[in-house]
Amino acid sequence: MNLKKYLDKLSEQGFLKQEEIGFNQVRALLDSAFKNIKASRKNLSIDEETCYTMAYNAMIKIARALIFLQGFRPDDGQQHKTTIEVAGEILGESFKNLINKFDKMRQKRNRFIYDPAIPPSQEEANNAIKVAEEFYNKTKTFLEETNPQLKLFK
Repeated sequence: MNLKKYLDKLSEQGFLKQEEIGFNQVRALLDSAFKNIKASRKNLSIDEETCYTMAYNAMIKIARALIFLQGFRPDDGQQHKTTIEVAGEILGESFKNLINKFDKMRQKRNRFIYDPAIPPSQEEANNAIKVAEEFYNKTKTFLEETNPQLKLFK
């Protein structure tokens, strides 16, 4: 199934809502993601949970920007899961490993949000930063190749 059919199907099922979203919103998400990664790194020595959450938030913003560029917005009760799955479809096979790590981060984040007795470790927080940086850099290259007007973001 091609990407357009996939997105239309998810829209029909209520997972996505078609919406015209401007490049200014996409750029704002990408700029914010960049700041979240920097803030995540600065928080590593202070609070692993904040560090992990900031790295995850950066990734979810990047993934939302990808979906926005397709003319859709996640619109269901499981927006983060939908966002990750759709981003994986948009980015394709070469991002499969990163998307799997992203989804594992989502699951880990849910666990420590709802059960604060199992926070992320220092190593998990550090790995989250590395995954977020890799996702940002690879997605930036992907976006610049497919949308030349985005070449100006950080």
